[in-house]
Amino acid sequence: MEISKGIRIIDLCLHADKTLIIADVHMGFEEALNKQGYLVPVSQYKITIERLEKIFKKLEAEKLAVEKVIINGDLKHEFGKISETEWRNTLNLLDFLSARCSKIILLKGNHDKVLGPIAEKRNIEVKDSETVGNIFICHGDVIPKEINKNIIIIGHEHPAIGLREEARIETFKCFLKGKWKNKELIVMPSFNLVREGSDMLKEETLSPFLDNLEDFEVLVIEEGKRPLYFGKISNLK
Repeated sequence: MEISKGIRIIDLCLHADKTLIIADVHMGFEEALNKQGYLVPVSQYKITIERLEKIFKKLEAEKLAVEKVIINGDLKHEFGKISETEWRNTLNLLDFLSARCSKIILLKGNHDKVLGPIAEKRNIEVKDSETVGNIFICHGDVIPKEINKNIIIIGHEHPAIGLREEARIETFKCFLKGKWKNKELIVMPSFNLVREGSDMLKEETLSPFLDNLEDFEVLVIEEGKRPLYFGKISNLK
C-alpha cells in the first residue's frame, strides 16, 4: 500500500526507490528494563529477525528490490556504555541486513550517543540525514537547518493508537501522515517489538515537527495484514 506516491508501507517499514527504511529498533531495550528491575524475557533480537525475514519475503514476492537500508535513528537503546548483549545483537542485526542489500546507512537518533564503535566495526556510514529522490529522512528529535525536499520521513515519536472496544483498549502501531509547514510529513512507527509505542490520542508529542496532530491521518499496522486507514486523529478522539 502506498502512503504517498512512490512510497510503500511494508509492515513497519517504508520502501521507496530500492531503499528500505526502518526506524527506532532500540536493540537492548529488554536488557535495560531488566536493569531497572522489570523482569521480562529477553527475546527482542529473535522476534526482530523473524519479523524482518517476513518483510524481506514480502518485498521479494512484490518484486521490490532493496539496494540500500536506512535505519532512521535509535538502532540501540542504551544512551551510555554498550552492553555485551547489545553489542552482539546489534552487530548480528547489521550482518542480517548487510546480506540483503549493498549499503546500510545509520541516521543518528537521540539514543545514538555511542553508535560510532558499532558502525566502525562494520564500516557503516553514520549521518544526520539522508535523501532518497524527493524524500528527506531524519530521526525527528531535532529539526535540521535545511530541508530541501518536499517529503519528510521521521521516526522518534513511536506513534500508536489506542482503539476502544467497550471497556477494553488495545493499542496498535501506526503511521501518521500530515503536513509540516508546506511539506508532506510521514511519521514511522518504531521497530521496537517489545512495546507498541505512544498513544497519539492521549500522550504529548516528542518531536518538534509535531506541534498539532489534529489533521494527521492514521494508518494502523497489524502484522500480516494490510494497513488500515482510520482517518484523521481529530475524528478518533
